[in-house]
Amino acid sequence: MLSVLSLGWGVQSWTIAAMSALGELPKVDVALHSDTTWEAQATYAFARVWTPWLEAHGVKVVTVSEARQARRVVTGQTDIPAFTLNQKGDLGQLRRQCTQRWKVAPIRRFIRAVQRGCTTYPLETRFVLAWRYRVPVFDYLRICNTVQPFTQVQQWLGISLDEVERVKDSDVKYITNHYPLLDKHMRRADCVSWLLAHNLPVPPKSACVFCPYHNLAAWQALKREGSADWQQAVRVDTAIRDQRPPYPLFIHPARKPLEEAVTISEDFGFEQLSLVDTDNAPCDSGYCFL
Repeated sequence: MLSVLSLGWGVQSWTIAAMSALGELPKVDVALHSDTTWEAQATYAFARVWTPWLEAHGVKVVTVSEARQARRVVTGQTDIPAFTLNQKGDLGQLRRQCTQRWKVAPIRRFIRAVQRGCTTYPLETRFVLAWRYRVPVFDYLRICNTVQPFTQVQQWLGISLDEVERVKDSDVKYITNHYPLLDKHMRRADCVSWLLAHNLPVPPKSACVFCPYHNLAAWQALKREGSADWQQAVRVDTAIRDQRPPYPLFIHPARKPLEEAVTISEDFGFEQLSLVDTDNAPCDSGYCFL
């Protein structure tokens, strides 16, 4: 059985990866990060620093992506669950397709490429398979050279005890979902404690910068930072507005342009420290809203 960790680079999945690296969990065969290309810059910075550390401790990290699909969110195809408003004032929301297309599909393509090609075909054919499955060639060959023949996949997911309602069986026969944090009876706070006890950093929250499921505090924190992430969210919100005429689309549930919908004290000339927990990390597990 091939063991695969869905690495979202949030608290829970990073904890599992670190536990595997330090021997508190079995060594996972590969940690797969499905990059939507829309993560916060802090998440990418964290991954750049800690990927070499995982690799040095025997955890192979591979980044896969459906970048072409994800980038179409601003060029005519809206896979995100954007909010809408019709001419009668009725509220609506689009069906969420981003998780399947941007997260699940790239990971499964890589798994199937490894499953079908690594132990069956010569090197030349493996290059063809890598191209066919749109997976990173170097990483694909690297994993092929280390894994044993397998028929089943155990996919590790970073769901903690306080998210137990997200636990479900895999919807494909060749994958069995596995939840290491549940086996250890760990909550998200326990993950933070474990990381600090092992002198490891707590990563930033992992989610697309424009995710419509951000809560109010998360939106306010993003605007208060005023970083490129906020500007990116504003650009996406503007870009999707007229993709489903005659009904406008928004990424904020207020059905207003993001800059108007999110207000902070600084907008009115005041300063205020936020005492609200801004935890809103739906992609920490590697799959959004599994």
